[in-house]
Amino acid sequence: QVHVVESGGGVVQAGGSLRLSCAASGLTGSYVAMGWFRQGPGKEREFVAGISRSVRSGGSTSYADSVKGRFTIARDFNKNSVILQMGSLEPGDTAVYYCAANDRDTDHVLRSALEYDYWGQGTQVTVSS
Repeated sequence: QVHVVESGGGVVQAGGSLRLSCAASGLTGSYVAMGWFRQGPGKEREFVAGISRSVRSGGSTSYADSVKGRFTIARDFNKNSVILQMGSLEPGDTAVYYCAANDRDTDHVLRSALEYDYWGQGTQVTVSS
């Protein structure tokens, strides 16, 4: 059984930083494609950042325009773990952040929620002004 677990959410002041972690277990593959999405109050779920499947630690990355230059996605110490380092946070970044994983043999960054098979429960990030 696959489990995806996020951690690291919280409350931070505008301009601050926060680091989210995600660990996926029970997957067949290693260094699978993973992504972060978020859903703000009254908004639809949107893509934030993604990293492609890779042979070894690493992979291509892609970001939403709204977070480019402020957020960084990277693989963590475990083969199917990623972090999302968020900086220069704005009140508009307030949302529930979800981590997702895709265990299929793909070699590009997945930007659509429909392309992910496994999801975490989400972690709340609140940015105060």
